[in-house]
Amino acid sequence: MPTASPETQRIALVIQYLGTHFYGWQRQPDRRSVQEEIETAIASVVGHPVTVHGAGRTDTGVHAAAQFAHFNVASPIPPEKWAVVLNGLLPEDVRIRGSAAVPADWHARFSALWRRYRYTLYTAAQPNLFVAPFSWHYYHAPLQETLMQAALEPLLGSHHLAAFHRAGSRRQHSWVEVQAVECYRRGSIVTLEIQANGFLYGMVRLLVGMLVEVGTGKRSLANFTDIWVEQRRDRVKYAAPAKGLCLLRVGYPECPFAKNLWFDTQPQFVFNPSI
Repeated sequence: MPTASPETQRIALVIQYLGTHFYGWQRQPDRRSVQEEIETAIASVVGHPVTVHGAGRTDTGVHAAAQFAHFNVASPIPPEKWAVVLNGLLPEDVRIRGSAAVPADWHARFSALWRRYRYTLYTAAQPNLFVAPFSWHYYHAPLQETLMQAALEPLLGSHHLAAFHRAGSRRQHSWVEVQAVECYRRGSIVTLEIQANGFLYGMVRLLVGMLVEVGTGKRSLANFTDIWVEQRRDRVKYAAPAKGLCLLRVGYPECPFAKNLWFDTQPQFVFNPSI
């Protein structure tokens, strides 16, 4: 008696990757991407092309602690086993922390309520190779994290943030609902976190590039606010390096994974300034 073909299932993934050697999440011709690496691994298992949909399109060099994605597949492999199967095929700079079956209408991008990014600055004068791949070594002038926090707070709420929107995006508008902002120091590490319903192309790096000017006193709080309120993209000149940025996590009405798999999985550096 012939065996019945397996039904198509939608599989969700929690993905970590080191962005250093990737040209971002999204598949693109002749350039290495996270999406293509995962799609190639799945295709090698099922024998045909499969499209993987991510929650966000991280840029070149940007890391992810808990990117979410999904794909549809008809396979006898149990949903929770896909993580193990794919980790045996993926390169060392991509890892699947979990896999699970989700309803057919669950979408990694469109079901998400928010995304949260973290940016890390290392402010000690001495370089540190173990911190360098994940931070911006900013030692040119002291940073006042309290001023940077004060600059972030007026961004809470829904705003037209065209000042932090890089050219080349397909998005038709620059409205963003910013839900949470934080800037805090632990020794020589200054960390910024921002959570929003979505992010503009290049938004966080442009924002951080201006925030360090506030933190050093080069730019006033009033001037910083005026620039984004007046949508003066021409006044935003510098983007912070990609390597300090990490997609920290994504929020859903009902997350298909246990909290330990996705909530806060990027380790943070702490340096005692007295050492």
